[in-house]
Amino acid sequence: MIFFPEVQNVKYEGIDSKNLLAFKHYNPEELVMGKPMKEHLRFAMSYWHTLTGGGNDPFGDNTLIRQWDNLTPMEKAKARVKAGFEFMEKLGIEYFCFHDKDIAPEGETLREYFENLNIIVDVIEDEMKRTGIKLLWGTSNMFSHPRFVHGAGTSCNAEVFAWASAQIKNALDITKRLNGEGYVFWGGREGYETLLNTDMKLELDNLGRLLNLAVDYSKEINFTGQFYIEPKPKEPTKHQYDFDVATVLNFLKTYNLQNKFKMNIEANHATLAGHTFQHELRVARINGVFGSVDANRGDLLLGWDTDQFPSDVYDASLAMYEVLMAGGFTSGGLNFDAKVRRASLDSLDLFYGYICGMDTFAKGLKVASKLIEDKVFENFIENRYSSYKSGLGKKIIENKITLKELSEYALDIKEIKNTSGRQELLENILNSYIYK
Repeated sequence: MIFFPEVQNVKYEGIDSKNLLAFKHYNPEELVMGKPMKEHLRFAMSYWHTLTGGGNDPFGDNTLIRQWDNLTPMEKAKARVKAGFEFMEKLGIEYFCFHDKDIAPEGETLREYFENLNIIVDVIEDEMKRTGIKLLWGTSNMFSHPRFVHGAGTSCNAEVFAWASAQIKNALDITKRLNGEGYVFWGGREGYETLLNTDMKLELDNLGRLLNLAVDYSKEINFTGQFYIEPKPKEPTKHQYDFDVATVLNFLKTYNLQNKFKMNIEANHATLAGHTFQHELRVARINGVFGSVDANRGDLLLGWDTDQFPSDVYDASLAMYEVLMAGGFTSGGLNFDAKVRRASLDSLDLFYGYICGMDTFAKGLKVASKLIEDKVFENFIENRYSSYKSGLGKKIIENKITLKELSEYALDIKEIKNTSGRQELLENILNSYIYK
């Protein structure tokens, strides 16, 4: 069965093309800094928003029209697999990501749920072999079902902790079976609404225990993929324990997990934390925990996670600058954790959304590569901090001066002269690279 008959394989046609089902910037084989564009970007399809999302939001029910809507749950799950791989083939996307709940319906029992998953994983495995499409990362949904009302690893109910552990084990087994390159932990409901009924220390300790148990099990099954944590500050809980990259870093160090995890950073989550996307990527990069990206954007006029397709070249350019400065993706990639708008009713709108997102990051990659090749920011920053290259500054950097000696030095300073930070100039230069 063909699910998207109106779309042929989407090709690169360049910026002068009027074809709305063609790439204007994303040319998969084009070399950028000596490597094909597709290897820099490693685009991935999000199974959830693309195939299971129905257009619901906090204020309304599903609106989107899909061919598989009227099928039985298991037949619907099988149809989604076929549709997803057709979709990826037509866009030239070489990776996908999933939650366990995305790919198969829950049963009456946990055992039945796992049996359903095994049936669908057989279908996915066949499609992967047929197409060569790979699994970027897997994860488990431990936030949607009412059993997780108080969290999963942080639940006050020990039986929920056990259930979550079983889901993680099974999802890890599936990810390994499908040769997934990574596994993501997103807290979902790992947080609190009020401290009046919360034992924060116990909840954090239990979350640390759960992640350590997962690390131990990964060794048992010889899963060598990268573990990620995806920071998010709020929603659905008022305060989530994985608030931002800096918070997660502290958590990982507290529970001796800092060498086991990297970050899966989402643009919209950065916005909700009061940060820029670039900030979160920079914090991860300079701390050696940059890993993967959920590519989307939020709406600054709305205070919730809108998960829109990325279309801002400015943000994409600065994001790809950080990715390239981090050495590029290894096991990670750009997963489009984005959904079409609730009023974008037709399946064709999925293609328009992905094409926009892929072109946006392709353009961002080209801008970032030129900025790095020309050392635009690096040269300016190096000159700005030149006072630390010799004399007093060099002693400070090398820890060869005491507080008393610094005080004595400062007493003899007659006048301090600062130089301009040139922010407006640098923003103008950045714009000139984007406009090229």
